[in-house]
Amino acid sequence: MSMKAPRGTVDILPKDAAKWQYAENKIKDICNRFHFKEIRTPLFEHTEVFQRGVGDSTDIVQKEMYTFDDRGGRSLTLRPEGTASVARAFVENKLFGEPNQPVKLYYFAQMFRYERPQKGRMRQLNQFGVEVLGSADPAVDAEVIDLAMTTYKELGLKSLKLVINSLGDKESRSNHRKALVNHFDPHKEELCDDCQNRLSQNPLRVLDCKTDRDHPAMKTAPSILEFLNEESKLYFEKVQEYLSLMEIDFVVDPTLVRGLDYYNHTAFEIMSEADGFGAITTLAGGGRYNGLIEELGGPDTPGIGFGMGFERLLMALEAENIAIPLNDSLDCFIVAMGSDEVSKEATKLVHQLRVNGIQVDKDYQDRKMKGQFKAANRFGSKYVLVLGEEEIDKKTINVKEMESGEQIEIPLDNIVQTLKQKLLGGKGHE
Repeated sequence: MSMKAPRGTVDILPKDAAKWQYAENKIKDICNRFHFKEIRTPLFEHTEVFQRGVGDSTDIVQKEMYTFDDRGGRSLTLRPEGTASVARAFVENKLFGEPNQPVKLYYFAQMFRYERPQKGRMRQLNQFGVEVLGSADPAVDAEVIDLAMTTYKELGLKSLKLVINSLGDKESRSNHRKALVNHFDPHKEELCDDCQNRLSQNPLRVLDCKTDRDHPAMKTAPSILEFLNEESKLYFEKVQEYLSLMEIDFVVDPTLVRGLDYYNHTAFEIMSEADGFGAITTLAGGGRYNGLIEELGGPDTPGIGFGMGFERLLMALEAENIAIPLNDSLDCFIVAMGSDEVSKEATKLVHQLRVNGIQVDKDYQDRKMKGQFKAANRFGSKYVLVLGEEEIDKKTINVKEMESGEQIEIPLDNIVQTLKQKLLGGKGHE
């Protein structure tokens, strides 16, 4: 039996978890400013949610899903992406009936995809995502993109590239689909097996193929922008206008199609251009998916969103040498030496300090005084509280400020108030 983590998974240890927490807290603050609310969906769904929501012709559904039958014979799938789950929850809980529309949601979630693990792309991955359901206003598209760009910029990233495209409405996509089939059909036997299947199921995704991307036919393929009807053109122009008003730089790339069947109108990706980031430069991607809610049994409800890989976010910060500010110091450490009575008093004191908002720890290894002071130093403790037989008798405690070396003796009854004044200005932790 292997005692290692399964291939494509990693342990996030405390020293790294602190970085994740910092980024998550920063993102939550940004989402609050943008007036988005958190949603949490199940880790697994009925398989049909992803088959219908993501699309039968996608690589995710055909190759990458972790699907299993439960004991009742029901087909379940570990969540490979977030949008379909949120859309299902939106329909099931009738959020379309909420008085405040559109419904603006964000999530932090683990996803599962069976693919070859590589740097920044795991089989169990962590993602931050947002979804806006209930508005077809192109200003919402710009707002969603703005939220993603704000996240990266406020975390310190500078080497960013925003790429956008329009996939058009149903009419535009239908006309483009016919043109793609006519263009690629003479070269069908030269394409990979996946693209041969895509040509009949979803020819737009041929343009997203990594295997055939250097085929000459790719370079001459008809652009979706040539087939946009007036309504789709106007929509895309408004999205670009709003982004320009926000002073968000972007590049229009007619070959950007994204990998999921539900996209229409706006599609976008944000990439890192930092040196040494790696061959896969995409940090986040998303787009509009009008029609998805109806596919899952809900009313006509437009939507747009994006997914942002957390592992890739941290990679980008590392590539740009951005240090996440972490405070590993401890407020205070109790050094207790002596009888069982001293140990009991130390345990009681730890509890009292904690319920009063003060961060504190103590020795649990029965170390001698020197070893306990060393532990306090390793924790970066600001203060050390020394408690022994003499202090118990006098009902006092010694408080040593580690930076200055200053040490004072105070009554035990005053320790909470004293530390609050020294550490927190008497306000306690928020």
